Formats: sequence, structure tokens, C-alpha cells
Amino acid sequence: MNQLFARIFDTGQDSNDIHTAPSSPKEIRFPMDKGIAGHVASTGETTNILDAYKDDRFNRDVDRQTGYTTKTILCMPIYIRGCIIGVVQMVNKLNGVFTKSDEEAFETFAVYCGLALHHAKLYDKIRRSEQKNKVALEVLSYHARCSEEEVTECINMQTPEKIPGLTTFEFSPWSVEDTRKPVYVLYMFKDLFKTIRFDLEYLMRFTLTVRKNYRNVPYHNWIHAFSVAHSMYTLIKSTNNTFTPLESLSLFVACLCHDLDHRGKTNSFMVKSDTPLAAIYSTSTMEHHHFNQTVTILQHEGHNIFNHLTSQEYKEVLGNIKKFILATDLALFFGNKARLKELADKKEFVWNKEEHRSMLAAHCMTAADLCSMYKPWQLTEKLAKIIMEEFWLQGDEEKEQGIEPIAMMDRDKADQLPQSQVGFIVGICLPCYELLANILPETHPMVMGASSNLKKWKELAEKQGAEKETQSEA
Repeated sequence: MNQLFARIFDTGQDSNDIHTAPSSPKEIRFPMDKGIAGHVASTGETTNILDAYKDDRFNRDVDRQTGYTTKTILCMPIYIRGCIIGVVQMVNKLNGVFTKSDEEAFETFAVYCGLALHHAKLYDKIRRSEQKNKVALEVLSYHARCSEEEVTECINMQTPEKIPGLTTFEFSPWSVEDTRKPVYVLYMFKDLFKTIRFDLEYLMRFTLTVRKNYRNVPYHNWIHAFSVAHSMYTLIKSTNNTFTPLESLSLFVACLCHDLDHRGKTNSFMVKSDTPLAAIYSTSTMEHHHFNQTVTILQHEGHNIFNHLTSQEYKEVLGNIKKFILATDLALFFGNKARLKELADKKEFVWNKEEHRSMLAAHCMTAADLCSMYKPWQLTEKLAKIIMEEFWLQGDEEKEQGIEPIAMMDRDKADQLPQSQVGFIVGICLPCYELLANILPETHPMVMGASSNLKKWKELAEKQGAEKETQSEA
């Protein structure tokens, strides 16, 4: 339901006598169809009430919240370009009731209110544009497109006809030489989308520019993107074309681009630090930026790998990519998982329903994004230390800003790593993989890998606990 809210209260008291006035709340909210203000906002009619409590439209809840006893009311709409954007009202004229002269004077005030609010909105738009320009300039100064020499060099590399073990969940994308990763991406594209036409040069140019647009941060870098894309490749290959070709294409490209221009900082940090990005995107800050970077790369000359699609197909793929990249925000994961789990538990998941497939695809994005958690133990342990280094660097920066980092981000609490990994696998990874395996049984190796690693982390946590007990006794 549409609501009105009031934040500005002028009691008319002298500053020296302000203590005698009833205290006003910071904000009052009420439905738009209730009260005198609601009536004026809905109809645009100026309303002059001689006795509020005798008027059926008067909302007595406002008096209860403010401590006032309203007697007379003069209420007018505030317009911006012919549209009502608010109301302004006066209550309890000191001498008598509000007159026609009062209405005329108040109408002038309402016009000024409209102008002031209009200018405030313009200022906010200008500020947002300035922040966008700051982000754009920052990105441009850091990134560049790939060179044509790089494109030619990679195209001339021999793409293998078959890569042993590539379709297994245990395969280590981190073992692939960095110069060979774009060739592997090309191989996976060809293997997954045989029926979809791709321009080889466009595909290689796009992949190399994506690689260049990942920053040199400890974990959320090009290597991570490659590993997540490989995880999705394995998932699609092992589940026998569960998704439509365009959905599969969207999933794979989304994985490749899902952390573009990541700064090694969480969304929470970006917001708390008042970064330009946080000023542009108030929710899923980095995920929105990752998608916008994807679109920017596609718009470069010779980079649009979807140029063979129809306008409707292009719109569908781009919409899917945005939805799937945003799904990697763990803040959105829990709500999506709950809805998907309800469908699975009731055996109501239907493959030919696009909404159901979309929920599952978003879930698959999280599963792929967390792929390091189900890999063989030695690799998982190594990657955990790498991602913790990124977290600790953020924690160091937070300390410099006078912010107390959470335990996971605090380098001084590095000994809590095993216990934090246990909590992460139990709370997020295993529920994610188990639900996925419930719908797609072929993905059960993810469950097995994460369960095996959970056992190892628990052993380390128990060992640490025993050592601390021994030390305390000594």
C-alpha cells in the first residue's frame, strides 16, 4: 500500500521555549488513503478544516503519536511538474480559524516547497551522475581492452580436441596455466554450445578483455572467475541439458563475468566506507557493478559475442546474466534457497516452468561460486588461506578507519579459521549442495566433497581446541 510519511515538524516555538513544546517523532507513516493529508494527496484538493475532530477524514492516530490536540487544519498539495509529490499542512491557528487570505499565502509557500524539493531531486541526480563518472574514470584508468596481438596469439594456440578430466567435479582449474585459460574457455564454449554460432575472434577478444578487467586481488580475480565458469560447465555437462540453450549460455557467461572489477572488499565495506559505487547501488553493490562491467565489455567493438542472436534472444540472455550475477550476492541466497527448498520438499518443482528454472539457475550460481569448498582437501585448504588473506586485508583497512572488523576479517584471530570454515560449510555450503543434489542428483559429488572437507576442518578445530586446553592447564 502507498504511504505518506512526515519528517519535518515546525512547532512554531521560539528556540528558547522549545522545551515547552510536545516532542515530535522523527517520522510518522500512514496509509495514503487515511487522514486529511491522505485525502489531499489523493485528490489534490486544498482542505481547510474548522474542527478536526468533527471531520470523519481526520486521522486521530497522528495526535496520539505527536502529543498534539489538533483543532484547525489547512492542508495543500505540493506539485512538481503537475504531479503531486507531497502535502504541507498547518494546524491550530493561534487566533481563530484559517481564512482565505491564509490559504493564498500558504499556496505560495507550497509552491516554494515544490521548487525546493524539485531542486533537491535534481541535486541528487547530479550527485549520482558525478559518482558514476568517478567510478567510470577509476575503471578506465585501471583497465584496458586486450590487444589484437593477444587475440591472434590465443587463436593460434592449438585448442585440444579433448581435455581429460575436465568434466569431473574434482578437476582443478587452478592447475591450468594462465596463458592457457582463455583457450580452455574457448574449448568449453564450443563443447557446451555446438548448436550456437560464435565468431571465434569475438569470443577470444571478449574472454581476454574479461580477463584484463579482473583486478589483482588475492582471491576474487580472474583465476576465481575461470574456476566458477568451469564449475558451471561441469554442472551443465553432467545434467544432460537441463536448462535451455540460452539459459545455459547465460549461466556460463555470468560465471565468467560474475566478479568483474572486484576490489577484494565486501558489499558491507563498500557501503560503510561511502564509496562512489555504494552511492550508485545501495543493494548488491558489487554485483550490480559486475553486471554493468559485463555490458560495457560487450559494447566494445568486436566484443559482442551475442551478435548472432535475435533482438529478443539478446534481451533474454542479457536479462538472465543480470539476474544470475545478482544471485551471487549471498544476502539473496537464503531467500531463494527457502523458496526452492519448499518446491523440492513438496515435489512441486516443474522443469517446464521458467520461474522454477530461474530459481534453480540462481541456486546453481551460488553452488558454482563456492566451488572451492568441494574440491579435494589439499586444494580447498590452500584456497581457504588465500581468501582469508583477502578478508584480512579488508580487516586491516577497517582498523585503519577505526572500525572493528568481524572475527572472520580480523588477522589477529587467524587461529579461528578451522572453526569459521566449519560454520560456513554447515550453514551455507552443504545446504546449498544438498538441495541442488535433491533436484539434480548428478551434482552429488559437490555434497561428497564438501562433507569430506567438513570432516577435515572439524578435526583441525578439535585439535586446536585440545591444544588450547593443554596450554591453559599448563
